Amino acid sequence: MRFSLPLLFALTILRIPAFAQMDFTGEWARVQDEDDTGDPRVGEFIGIPMSRQGLLRAEEWNASLYTLPEWQCRPHGAMYISRGPSQVRIWKEIDPVTRQLTAYHAEWLRSIDNPYYMDGRAQPSEYAAHTWGGFSTAEFVGEMLKITTTHLKEDYYRRNGVPSSDEATLTQYWIRRGDYLTWVTIAYDPIYLTEPMIRSSEYKLALNQQIPPYPCTVVEEVDRPDGVVPSYMPGQNPYLPEFGQKYQLPMEATLGGAATMYPELARKIEREKNAKKKVGGK
Repeated sequence: MRFSLPLLFALTILRIPAFAQMDFTGEWARVQDEDDTGDPRVGEFIGIPMSRQGLLRAEEWNASLYTLPEWQCRPHGAMYISRGPSQVRIWKEIDPVTRQLTAYHAEWLRSIDNPYYMDGRAQPSEYAAHTWGGFSTAEFVGEMLKITTTHLKEDYYRRNGVPSSDEATLTQYWIRRGDYLTWVTIAYDPIYLTEPMIRSSEYKLALNQQIPPYPCTVVEEVDRPDGVVPSYMPGQNPYLPEFGQKYQLPMEATLGGAATMYPELARKIEREKNAKKKVGGK
């Protein structure tokens, strides 16, 4: 008894969290802002560090792809969904015996359940199946929640053809400030990106919101021969220049790449414009 009581007290102390963990549960509505990517234009790749392989895939993209029966009920994957316009519901999974937080879950209107495990479970084999949501583990970093996601299917970063590979991984951070939730994503992709792509989205707590079910029925939207997949051959997409023409931006900027992430590109373009004006003046 002399040794068991102090030991029991010590074990009890160890199970008490060192700080109060932030709570992220609730219904959250997407905040539409200037960085929202819910409806990007064809060829709007500025600010995305795409590799040459990624650009070739993006240039071949055709929006009619979504009319294929195989694509109509396809859920949005983890690389895109937090950036889309859909609202999200976040809830906690609590162990009924220990009452410890074992996972957070997030589900958008047009997605699957995304569990973020916090119970220390091991990573699956590298040969395990890749899914739309991937496999995610999470941990608190101060009051932030850090989520690491692997085993993702090939998908897209934006709904205008910017591809993500099945070798890509994703690091996410949740940062809550009262009724606002900042969702930061950092994508690492050795195939279609040359640098990590960092983006952030904002959500606002919506107490009266309820995400409805999203049933999907496959229909024949377009009558086309079997085996035809809408796409363009390299260099033959007629819509690629439209975004740059509308905003008077050169293709050098609109077609993306790591250089388009930094302000030096704008200064370079301005210098080239001034140089052409001087040549024309002479």
